[in-house]
Amino acid sequence: NAGRNGGEYYTPRPLIRAMIKVVNPQIGQRIYDGAVGSAGFLCEAFDYLSSQPNLTTRQQETLQKHTFYGKEKKSLAYVIAIMNMILHGIEAPNIIHTNTLTENLSDIQDKDRFDIVLANPPFGGKERKEVQQNFPIKTGETAFLFLQHFIKILRAGGHGAVVIKNTFLSNSDNASVSLRKLLLESCNLHTVLDCPSGTFQGAGVKTVVLFFTKGAPTRKVWYYQLDPGRNMGKTNPLADTDLAEFIELQKTFADSPKSWSVNATDIDQASYDLSVKNPNGAQDAAFRSPQEILGEIAALDAESAQVLAVIRGLL
Repeated sequence: NAGRNGGEYYTPRPLIRAMIKVVNPQIGQRIYDGAVGSAGFLCEAFDYLSSQPNLTTRQQETLQKHTFYGKEKKSLAYVIAIMNMILHGIEAPNIIHTNTLTENLSDIQDKDRFDIVLANPPFGGKERKEVQQNFPIKTGETAFLFLQHFIKILRAGGHGAVVIKNTFLSNSDNASVSLRKLLLESCNLHTVLDCPSGTFQGAGVKTVVLFFTKGAPTRKVWYYQLDPGRNMGKTNPLADTDLAEFIELQKTFADSPKSWSVNATDIDQASYDLSVKNPNGAQDAAFRSPQEILGEIAALDAESAQVLAVIRGLL
């Protein structure tokens, strides 16, 4: 479930399943991943929808032919995606071997749009100037170009769930600020899932998942700080049970020790900074005064001297 190939990290399946449960796709909706990789999102979405009881023949045909769409730049990943979808039971994968970012956003028409976007675009990549010209907000950061693409390609009322580096929430460069402004003004960014370090094995970066609905501006953002209570790693990966509380609380945007809400009016209108400290978590210990620290050091030194004296007496 995890690997690296030129800035791409394969998404843990428990996280994908949680994202799908929050978005809650319905049969008849078109689901898209423009950075499809091994097609993990599309395969899990197929499993989610196809497990519904009493599907009609027409619904089954819709799932097979008119539901799942993706694009992939890398040849090996493209082949793996096709094979993965076929093995999961999707007989006619709608995957195109192309670089999604070479498409100019202004060329996207209503007929090209999708109901749902599920994606974990490559982060840390650098795109050429000619590719950046396809986007209103110019940036070399691959993931930021993908996010613009996803917002544009969603239909009004469509739902997105996108993994991105957590630095997106607070970066102060012009592109990051402009992109946060675009997201907040053109979409309802209703949920931010803060993932712990080690969620993506070998990635070495912290990530968040942005959940948004296109069409109306953001009024309130609900944050959830995922904390499995253990160090994440190859031998201790993310599990479905780790995300159960998030999925349940997200239904009502409930406050808890790990979750809280922020009104859009409280977000700085100059920086659009979305990084918010958990107000419900354990409070940081107060800083001690230098005199108190020096006093403790002196007391420990005196205690050490007494112990050494006892030891010398035994020699």
